[in-house]
Amino acid sequence: MALITAYFAGVLIGLWRTDAPPLHRFGLAILWPVAVAACAVTLTVLAMATAVLFPAIGLAALALGAGWALFG
Repeated sequence: MALITAYFAGVLIGLWRTDAPPLHRFGLAILWPVAVAACAVTLTVLAMATAVLFPAIGLAALALGAGWALFG
């Protein structure tokens, strides 16, 4: 629920505070989720590159991720 609220807050701020014509404001509101997905992909790729370049950090991250997935 918090993610949906944050999403709609971003859309409303983009529609209200952007100094652009209405069509550009609408485009910003439509493309808002693309930015979130792009951020997630970028962070994932950076984490994978870190795991390859620094194996000790990669193993620690893998252990932490597995522990989080298994034990919450």
